[in-house]
Amino acid sequence: MYDLLIVGAGPYGLSIAAHAAARGLDTRVFGRPMESWRHHMPRGMFLKSEPWASNLSAPGSRFRLDQYCAGRGVTAEHGHPIPVDMFASYGLWFARQAVPRLDERMIERIDAAPDGFTLETEDGEVLRGRAVALATGVLPYMNLPEALRDLTEEHVTHSSRHSDLARFREADVTVVGGGQAALETAALLAEQGTRVRIVARSPELAWNSVPPPWKRPWWQSLRAPHSGLGCGWRNWFYAERPGAFSRLPEHVRAGISATALGPAGAWWVRDRVAAGDIDIRMGRQIVEARLSSGRLQVHTAGASAGAEVFETDHVIAATGFRASCARMTVLAPRVRGVLARSADGTPRARRGFESAYPGLFLAGLVTAADFGPAMRFVHGASYTAPTLVDGVERHLRRRPRPGGGVVPPGRKHARESVTVPSDG
Repeated sequence: MYDLLIVGAGPYGLSIAAHAAARGLDTRVFGRPMESWRHHMPRGMFLKSEPWASNLSAPGSRFRLDQYCAGRGVTAEHGHPIPVDMFASYGLWFARQAVPRLDERMIERIDAAPDGFTLETEDGEVLRGRAVALATGVLPYMNLPEALRDLTEEHVTHSSRHSDLARFREADVTVVGGGQAALETAALLAEQGTRVRIVARSPELAWNSVPPPWKRPWWQSLRAPHSGLGCGWRNWFYAERPGAFSRLPEHVRAGISATALGPAGAWWVRDRVAAGDIDIRMGRQIVEARLSSGRLQVHTAGASAGAEVFETDHVIAATGFRASCARMTVLAPRVRGVLARSADGTPRARRGFESAYPGLFLAGLVTAADFGPAMRFVHGASYTAPTLVDGVERHLRRRPRPGGGVVPPGRKHARESVTVPSDG
């Protein structure tokens, strides 16, 4: 029986595995490493976060993004965005360096057992663990506007469905949303010659400002410190103090989670959008969409824009992700049914990221309601990974292993070979 089974091999899952392995826990990770970054983002995209805020987490700040880039003759500089494909390759390198056991099979079901949990792989193998960390990322929580949900993927897709936009080169495409994913997707489409329009509910597009220099006068740093989520004390609090955030009253946390760091485009994509001959229609939302002679007839409405109808070949919904207990279908109903829920339907995560089901730990987007906006970004892994492993160790001490005894501190394992795709 394993001490910890980790479901998900993105930035959070790999970071948790690195910390667990360093502490000698008998750990195994399941999932295709960096799957969403490698296969669910169009080629040509860049990270919105600063390079120094995009590290996966390992003890001693080892295996950082800048170290990986330097080994390939690239400088990871403040104010210079990193290509998504380089970040994905970095994640694969991190896995080879820091994660002893990585199994690329997907997990079909997590169920309860008298002494912990059983996990069933996609090919039917059943494994047992005393604790489980669920780090499945954002893909299970894709959010589509209600008016688009009954249409097939021939005509409507979520932005995370695309690694290559070339199929839309000669098409008319409508992108829904006003955040980074929508704006960069629209820019990439326009740059390949696609006819593009943006439809967004907000009255105007929001843009992040150019970050101030890393080295600047002390009084400027004091007034607006750098953080993994941007400049300013509020962002610093979200980025660097998730534990303190979790102790705020629930109604305060809920309000922040709903409004903080809302949709906005990175400063470096603004000129590309402006130069792309993109039809931008703000203050509108899609209220109906139906097929008409092989195309989509789209009806929009807005408080100040009025009703409008237009035709398009395809709609790409860059409308984010909405976590909820109901979508955590990898959990058996008797496990999922025990989870405490926040007002927005997300599972509650308490000290050490442990859910209401003892021994089930949560990571990433699903914990944002309790630990703050940082959990929506890679930067949140730097707090989550060591804190979650602390929680696992407390759980293991509470539940002695079968046959007696507890997890010896600092127990080490011989490193096993890791099957991780090459970064090329």
